Amino acid sequence: MKIYAGSAEPLGATWDGQGVNFAVFSAHATRIELCLFDTNASLHEVRLDLPAQTQQVWHGYVAGIAPGQLYGYRASGPYAPAEGHRFNPNTLLVDPYARAITGNTQWHESLCENGNGPNARDSAAQTPRGVVLDSRFAWEDDRRPCTAWEDSLIYECHVKGLTTLHPEVSKTQRGKFLGLASEPVVQHLQSLGVTAVELLPIQQAFSERHLAERNLTNYWGYNSLGYFAPDFRFANGSLGEQVIEFKTMVKALHRANIEVILDVVYNHTAEGDHLGPTLSWRGLANANYYLLDPEDRARYLDLTGCGNTVDMRRTAALRMMMDSLRYWVQEMHVDGFRFDLASALARTQKGFDPESGFLQAIAQDPVLSQVKLIAEPWDLGFSGDQTGKFPIEWSEWNARYRDHVRRFWRGDAGELRYFASRLTGSSDLFAPNRRDPRASINYVACHDGFTLRDWTSYEQKHNQSNGENNRDGMQENESRNWGHEGVTQDQKILALRSRAVRNALATLAFSLGVPMLAQGDEMGRTQDGNNNAYCQDNAISWVNWDLDSEQRTLLEFTRKVFALRRALPAFRRRDFFSGQTFADRSGKDLTWFCSDGSEMQHENWLDRNLCALQMLIQTPSGLAARRDAHRAEQDLPRRSSDTRATPLLLLANGDDVACDFRLPARVSETNWKILVSTDSEHSEGERHQNRITLGAYSIVLLNHEA
Repeated sequence: MKIYAGSAEPLGATWDGQGVNFAVFSAHATRIELCLFDTNASLHEVRLDLPAQTQQVWHGYVAGIAPGQLYGYRASGPYAPAEGHRFNPNTLLVDPYARAITGNTQWHESLCENGNGPNARDSAAQTPRGVVLDSRFAWEDDRRPCTAWEDSLIYECHVKGLTTLHPEVSKTQRGKFLGLASEPVVQHLQSLGVTAVELLPIQQAFSERHLAERNLTNYWGYNSLGYFAPDFRFANGSLGEQVIEFKTMVKALHRANIEVILDVVYNHTAEGDHLGPTLSWRGLANANYYLLDPEDRARYLDLTGCGNTVDMRRTAALRMMMDSLRYWVQEMHVDGFRFDLASALARTQKGFDPESGFLQAIAQDPVLSQVKLIAEPWDLGFSGDQTGKFPIEWSEWNARYRDHVRRFWRGDAGELRYFASRLTGSSDLFAPNRRDPRASINYVACHDGFTLRDWTSYEQKHNQSNGENNRDGMQENESRNWGHEGVTQDQKILALRSRAVRNALATLAFSLGVPMLAQGDEMGRTQDGNNNAYCQDNAISWVNWDLDSEQRTLLEFTRKVFALRRALPAFRRRDFFSGQTFADRSGKDLTWFCSDGSEMQHENWLDRNLCALQMLIQTPSGLAARRDAHRAEQDLPRRSSDTRATPLLLLANGDDVACDFRLPARVSETNWKILVSTDSEHSEGERHQNRITLGAYSIVLLNHEA
């Protein structure tokens, strides 16, 4: 084969119909060899020196090769870990810009350094290879749903975990991208009112050494190997089929008006610490991609708990992330991203910086600034929790929402004021930086920690199957087992657990902010008390669709409360409640009352023994009508917070005894109709005037009936 100079742009392997251009960044290499393979298992390779270098990008063009070609790189240069360089031509390297990856994704000793120098063993037999692609795809009339934040319901799920046991999904599609887009799964999502799926990492991942030694795998996928490549685990082939099937999935979900949000892991890579495998970045440009320890540049600063941290202060690392994000939006048509450990990406020498290069780069990008951006606003570094500190265009996972809602419904003292704040959008966290309710991604359970059912069934984690002697996973889960650890047949305990789950789901549905459901929580999914199932690619993690009567009832309840959310604009406001009296003196948009009907005072909020409240939401009908008329004249869309609505009254009793609520005096002569109740003594459609008694640990929503 003959290789020509080719072009330095774009990075990666680009087929033009006659041949392929290869371009890869390496600032300190002295030689880069392109390695071509016939098959995935073949050790026979053709090596061609990349003949040209432009601004630290090595490049070459090979005529006559086509999509499906397997390739990798070997990089020569200084092996000087103390200076940040780890070049070793014995190590085959994955192209950081590979659009598809095939081959081994399990740790092997030939991939690692021995601590005394470069590994003398050739790693080609164990290293994954890049795949040259034909990127053409019939998108037809595909359009992004562009659902407004206030109208969104996010469903966090794992491609395999959600689909692999579904009896109505074709066997060839179970556990795959196509299974997620299948009619039975889409219908389930639509029945809940889901507007977006947030997929646990689907970029190509690699399993760690400690998992391989225990015959486990990194099921969640938070260990990235390819930032441009869909994981071949979720497709029926690995020579580019994963790209086609991913695009097919996106297209199908968009037709169902469901957005696709990717959970992305740019904070660290699968190469781990200084003893981890050399797979790609370390062998090409270690000092340009990673945050090195300034006191010992042979080691990495670990702000992620995964061995290394990608250094977004470096041009190469920042460009790679930006190129990757734009690729997923423009080429793969995704609708947004949830950034794992996002605080680590925005760190400078001074720590977390809301004006960091990473955040500024996204803010000014004409493509990325227009999609949904969600931060996991913490890392393991100093002052790691940055909840509420991200720029205005971002939304953030609100772990404090989860914790305070859980504590309130398990009966903790002193939680009432925090519970009220979480119900109303967490203005204490977001308003100081001029954010609005959509900044808060509300959730009571996610992939990390107990499922919602396990939150009510276990007070201790049960992670023995992970092989770490139950040392892994969160220590505090704000959980309560209601009298028995784990499975029980005690009907009293089961009733309390069922009510607690419903309380949490109703709270989620009736809170300002953006709700997020974790897969299977709407059906009572359990992980048998495992709160860190990242390595459990089995029934512990998979959603069981064989539902008993209680699970079917829970599913219907979940559908009901989120249908109410869609029907009631008061819970989908774009702005926080003001608590100010309306100009017509008819009331306030939000008023808090004690259970005795008196308005909450400052001292009530500080009372640690108070655990019941009434939340009255009103809209001044005259003002709303005038606003609607004005907007109609100008053909402007309505704001959710301007839409006319009847008063709503939310009652919550977080006590272990029944509570007699005297309805607020100013509306006590009004008929109130129950829309939903977790107290089995009350049912939908009941009407009340002056009083209502709620059982222990229950919530009820009523609306005004003239």
